[in-house]
Amino acid sequence: MDSTQIDCKTACVNGCVLGDQCPNKEYQAQASQFIQETSLDDMLAIAEEAVRKKMSAPPKWVFPDEGVNPNS
Repeated sequence: MDSTQIDCKTACVNGCVLGDQCPNKEYQAQASQFIQETSLDDMLAIAEEAVRKKMSAPPKWVFPDEGVNPNS
């Protein structure tokens, strides 16, 4: 399988399908190190802070491209 033609987000849900050919090996090592060195309580605190920031952020408005008529 060619690493440029794979969507890791969907194909690797149950683990990396490319093995040593994975273009994201660097991130696997970083994630493993984070999991080993960070307590579950700290991870939960990080997640709670991220949710709190997201909920308190102002809404983001999405405007359609100018000149596009949604009724046509």
